Amino acid sequence: EHKFLYAEKGLIPEGDYVVPLGVADVKRVGRDVTVVATSIMVKRALEAAEQLASEGVEVEVVDPRTLKPLDIATIAESVRKCGRLLVVHEACKTGGVGAEIIASCMEACFDYLDAPPVRLCGEDVPIPFAPELERRSVPDVAGIRSAILELVGAR
Repeated sequence: EHKFLYAEKGLIPEGDYVVPLGVADVKRVGRDVTVVATSIMVKRALEAAEQLASEGVEVEVVDPRTLKPLDIATIAESVRKCGRLLVVHEACKTGGVGAEIIASCMEACFDYLDAPPVRLCGEDVPIPFAPELERRSVPDVAGIRSAILELVGAR
């Protein structure tokens, strides 16, 4: 769980509710690019997608919710539809989960990709504790928006 999500408020389902393991959630439907985001990056990707919608760019945001098991079927279905893939996570690029998601997509739907997949990740450093340094070392909404526009520009 991410510390920046502690203050989040939202609707809670009535009755017993369990997030199923290995079942991704398509948070926003789109047609131009698939963004797979984890943890706090889901919120940031949704914000970037909302901004881009007013410019005619339709972003599909997929939250894998669990990484092991990973619901590659849902992710691949989205990539087949959109033809472009951006994976956004906070961990460092080297050895990060983005590489695994992209490798799995390459195996499952390579022929459907219209552009090389892109990873937008944290810097290859330990995440700093100081808030300003932390903000500078992980993807933000502007960075996600920029990466999406660059991918869509590959049309």
